[in-house]
Amino acid sequence: MDQIKIGKFIASCRKEQGITQAVLAEKIGISDRAVSKWETGKSMPDSGIMLELCDFLKINVNELLSGERIMAESYDKRAEENLLAMKQEIEEKNRQMLKTEYWVVLPAILAGIVIVFVASYVVMPVWLRIVLIAFALVMIFTVAFIAVGIEQKAGYYECQNCGHRYVPTYWQTNLALHTGRTRHMKCPKCGKRSWQRKVLTKED
Repeated sequence: MDQIKIGKFIASCRKEQGITQAVLAEKIGISDRAVSKWETGKSMPDSGIMLELCDFLKINVNELLSGERIMAESYDKRAEENLLAMKQEIEEKNRQMLKTEYWVVLPAILAGIVIVFVASYVVMPVWLRIVLIAFALVMIFTVAFIAVGIEQKAGYYECQNCGHRYVPTYWQTNLALHTGRTRHMKCPKCGKRSWQRKVLTKED
């Protein structure tokens, strides 16, 4: 999707309604700075407020995502293109989140191992040795909890029995047996346990 084009379209529709950025922001409960970022193509409206935004601008979501008014005869085709573009953006966002997990976890684990190694083999007071080891363990466990949170929110888990894709709770994810990003969990749809793999989108 062309954010610049969409931003200009939002600005044009807003002006057609004779309202300022501040007024539009107030109507949908956000900051005028957010509206400004939309209109300059720096960001996109969140999916949770798209319908409300479209209602105020007198357009539909398909037109918003296209960045232009759509004629009836090309409506279905553009809707399909926009859905595909949104799916690709969601997939890329989830992929980036999972990459972030690696960048958070690996440096912390390496740093923790180095600290434990230093505390174990370098001559120092016993109290300092204990403090360093405790610090390293706390750091590793804290980062592990953060990493699980990132993984839980990025994408979905797919049941190997029924194919249902869903987002488990944080503690379901955290407490499940796992190998890499495959976790042994109970599917909320079929109720069976299986090794469920991480996938990036709701549907193929």
